[in-house]
Amino acid sequence: MTGLRITRARGWEAERIALVLRAAVADAAWLPSVRTPREERQLLLAMIRRGDVFVARKARRIVGFLALDRAGEVHGLYVLPDQRGTGVALALMDHAKRDRDRLGLFAHAQNLRARRFYHREGFRPMALGAGNDEKLTEIRYEWERRP
Repeated sequence: MTGLRITRARGWEAERIALVLRAAVADAAWLPSVRTPREERQLLLAMIRRGDVFVARKARRIVGFLALDRAGEVHGLYVLPDQRGTGVALALMDHAKRDRDRLGLFAHAQNLRARRFYHREGFRPMALGAGNDEKLTEIRYEWERRP
């Protein structure tokens, strides 16, 4: 994880962040793409403006991002496929946990890699649902800081 920096995203980086999202979605054969590139940029820009979006950088390259709102709801954690397993997701999640006592998120049931990661990070499954844009089964996870 040498050379990895976590910083707050800026609005002008929305396109570069969208590239990470597109690469991650393209790599997941089971995950349909439901937005146009323009819609993705607009969604990311809105998240940057209303919440906390953190990017992971290696040598100025954005290699992952985590988007969450002020209430601690994680709306996305994506890492470039060639950077998976290198500690990027862990660094982003640790950054999100740093100033919060609780986090919540939904993970697609088919995303076994993400589900294993959330379990290792102390998230507990709470419920099943399917209220996402992709119309896929998802699992509600919650994390709470232990005293």
